[in-house]
Amino acid sequence: MHAWKLGLVVSALIAASALPSAAAGQTADDREIRDLQTQQADAWNRHDATAYARLFTEDGDVVNVVGWWWKGRAEIESRLTAAFAFVFRESTMAITDVSVRFLSPEFAVAHVRWTMVGAKTPPAIPEPREGIQIQVLKRSAGKWLIASFQNTSSVPERPFPTGPVGVDARSAPKH
Repeated sequence: MHAWKLGLVVSALIAASALPSAAAGQTADDREIRDLQTQQADAWNRHDATAYARLFTEDGDVVNVVGWWWKGRAEIESRLTAAFAFVFRESTMAITDVSVRFLSPEFAVAHVRWTMVGAKTPPAIPEPREGIQIQVLKRSAGKWLIASFQNTSSVPERPFPTGPVGVDARSAPKH
């Protein structure tokens, strides 16, 4: 065998042997991110704003289900402390599904489905019952943390209407 062919075969074998360890590393990262979601639910259900905020990077941010934007770990903790005082004092959250996509070894996006019971929202704010979070996660000092978080309430998906909804056909505008 020519030296260059032998080099090619050796290179291919080295590359192939590296694949399982890379996959195992991603599997460990995937587990760590899923564990972070369990920690999120645990902190929420204990109504522990400090523990919840620690799941975020120092400069992390949250856009909650009603569109309020909290910037930085300190503000996240402060706002959740206020929320846990009454509105979410008796609430419990369950994580029902987690989907993780790695953008690089240091960044990932997670879509996290959740359900909640026990919130006492004021009349002008809809009660969060189920939704989905989009999280941008950052690996920092060997630990996955949430860098950015968008939370959206949701309803079960159904087909789009094919015409006017709740409008009497006789009073619908004619074009």
